[in-house]
Amino acid sequence: MGETQDRRTELAAFLRSRRERVTPREVGLPSTRRRRTPGLRREELALLAGMSATWYTYLEQGRDIRVSDQVLGAIADALRLAPHEHDHLFRLAGRAPTTVPSEPESLAAEVAAVPLLLQPHPAYLIDGTYDVLSHNPAAEELFPHLRTGADRPANLARWVFLEPAAREVLVDWEPEAQGLLARLRTLTGAHPGDPRYTRLIEELHTGSPEVRAWWPRFDVEQRRGGHKRLRPPGRDVITYAYTAFHVAGRPDQTLVIYAESNDRTRVTDPTAPRKA
Repeated sequence: MGETQDRRTELAAFLRSRRERVTPREVGLPSTRRRRTPGLRREELALLAGMSATWYTYLEQGRDIRVSDQVLGAIADALRLAPHEHDHLFRLAGRAPTTVPSEPESLAAEVAAVPLLLQPHPAYLIDGTYDVLSHNPAAEELFPHLRTGADRPANLARWVFLEPAAREVLVDWEPEAQGLLARLRTLTGAHPGDPRYTRLIEELHTGSPEVRAWWPRFDVEQRRGGHKRLRPPGRDVITYAYTAFHVAGRPDQTLVIYAESNDRTRVTDPTAPRKA
């Protein structure tokens, strides 16, 4: 019962956050001078979605009601949700399968050895809570102080938000941290009631003012590859290409590999001392 109510509460907050981001002009509605809150009004969103304003209000109030996939799709279209936001909405509404593992998934020995096989390229395996299940020496060198103690596994989310060295290594720390938190929000929505996620979110809230400020935005994002500008200890800024792969049969386990980009690999660090 508690898990269902938590999901309805999360759904209500997610809908409000997205409604407040859509302006009347974006959806072809006339703008009025006086608005108590940013974005669309509830009745305007209901009109765009072709549903009763009262029924939509019930959704934003977290009431125990059921809506069809067609109505959810209409709401997603009215809110102009991106595909991953669309999936998140349906999941919160109970339309997608969710898993609530009581214990972390086991890591096969042959899978744990993969990062070592990729040396000297930094590589690590993480689970859905960003616990680092396995990593190679290159990753430990690139992300200093990733392992903080023997009592619990290294965790990439804790490292990004709570380890001061992360702000030196991640050149674009703020957008990188925001993206990680959005991905963690997506994963948390897929595992309602999982105490591992609850503990991690509580710890990040306690230790990071940025998490406290950004979490109420309800940003969601999927894991993906791309490029990052990193400053390895003792080196100039380097652009890395990184790729993420899900482990077969273990969708919550992800292998991440970094390689120095061949396209203008090195970027001069303006804060680094000049060599004679």
